[in-house]
Amino acid sequence: MAEEKQGYGTNPPQEQPNESLPRSYNQLLGTNNPTKTSWPELVGVTAEEAEKKIKEEMAGVEIRVVLPNYGVTCDYKTQRVRLYVDESKKVIETPMIG
Repeated sequence: MAEEKQGYGTNPPQEQPNESLPRSYNQLLGTNNPTKTSWPELVGVTAEEAEKKIKEEMAGVEIRVVLPNYGVTCDYKTQRVRLYVDESKKVIETPMIG
């Protein structure tokens, strides 16, 4: 009976992983993801200029121009950036990935 109690209530030693946990969004998703997730400097420029700049910095991005009073879906896509514009097609909110 003494032998049964010897290991009771103890956990076997855990193996430590060789690599550490990701510490940032980009580490989690991998190296093919952008380092930038928003473009506040593009507020006030035209949608065309903003699209060109974002595409220079993020290959394969899908740009969606959102006109005033238009609805959007609530899904999140890592390769999409929405450009919220006013009637004159100038960006009015910070473009962000999503």
